[in-house]
Amino acid sequence: MHAIRDLLHDIPDPNLSDTERVRLRCQLAKQFEKTGDYAAACRVMDSLWAGVGLRPDLDTLDERTSAEVLLRIGVLSGWIGAIRLIKGSQQVSRNLMTESVAIFKALRDEKKVAEAQTEMALCCMREGSLDMARTLFAEALARLDDRDGDLKALAILRSALVEVEADRLNDALNILTGGASLFDTSANHALRGSFHVTLGNVLNSMGAQENQRGYQSVLREYTTASFHFEQAGHARYQGNVENNLALFLMELGRFAEAHEHLDGAQAIYTKLNDNFHLAALEDSRAQVLIAEGEIRKAEKIIGAAIGVLERSDQHSLLAEVLTTRGVALSRLERWEEARETFARAIDTAEQSGHLERAGLAALALIEELSEHLTANELVSIFEHAHNFLKFTQSTTILHRLNECAGRILSVIHTARPDWTTFSLGEL
Repeated sequence: MHAIRDLLHDIPDPNLSDTERVRLRCQLAKQFEKTGDYAAACRVMDSLWAGVGLRPDLDTLDERTSAEVLLRIGVLSGWIGAIRLIKGSQQVSRNLMTESVAIFKALRDEKKVAEAQTEMALCCMREGSLDMARTLFAEALARLDDRDGDLKALAILRSALVEVEADRLNDALNILTGGASLFDTSANHALRGSFHVTLGNVLNSMGAQENQRGYQSVLREYTTASFHFEQAGHARYQGNVENNLALFLMELGRFAEAHEHLDGAQAIYTKLNDNFHLAALEDSRAQVLIAEGEIRKAEKIIGAAIGVLERSDQHSLLAEVLTTRGVALSRLERWEEARETFARAIDTAEQSGHLERAGLAALALIEELSEHLTANELVSIFEHAHNFLKFTQSTTILHRLNECAGRILSVIHTARPDWTTFSLGEL
């Protein structure tokens, strides 16, 4: 907060040149980004930029300052576009930052190139393009060392998030623990909170909640994350902790407490007018409702979330929400609708490049509708699921794959399918 106050004091200084003032504005916008106040960051840049999808005014700026403006506007376009579910915003964001990277490369500023690549990779993650995100993070990290402090820590954190998205949990854990010292020495509370919530998510997904020691470890990470987000004044990330706590409690069968945390997150995101996180929250709410047997309520909620996401380019989240709706529809015995919804989830995830999410949708299709599929269909769908999830390090997902394989073998032995036209090469 001191940095924000100092910059607000310095920017009106009449002795500054226009270029110096623009650079200070970029610094101030970045400080607001760290607290999750993207609306304030946009207001800082409004003398140069009229909003998402429009180019900033660079006519009077030198190359370095132009590159800084393109980077900041690119970052803000990505965040605002995600929050408001503006279709095409992530591509707009990447285009602006690609211009920025070209200028920084010409200026031989490797650190700024790495910063821009880290932000571009985040846009790829939002769209589900995990392989592209991995490539950009690897290139960014190759340009950084431990002297780069928070910049390297952010690249490490987001690299771990890619692996969490891909269910490569051991890889994510190794990335986080390998870079832990950078987070421990950081003065950036939002960054430190993000480290702890991500570590908590990894431990939870690895099944740590199944014993008392593991349960305490997950709870400790979430509590620590909450403390740091409170210190940073980052309400949006605080909502993320509330959402994750709700899913954690759902796994323990503590549904009433889960709903309380979802209510807390909903209040935060509603106040922030954050449609993206509200849609993700509805998916979490539906999962809790399904777990406690309130299927009709879950299907109604998730249907509304899909309607919102269909108007955006958040394809990865849309695939996840479609999978949840497929589960609800199958539990309501609306078999054909469920099958169509699962198929759409698979296609949406695959088209976005998020193959692991496509695999989870295929797996759910088998789990929910195996009695309504032929043996040949089951084998084909399982092959898809296995191929999409072949790199998973999640014991839960591996267990689900094994269960589905056993279920399919049972069907095959019972049904004696016709294999004459079956070909692995056509899957």
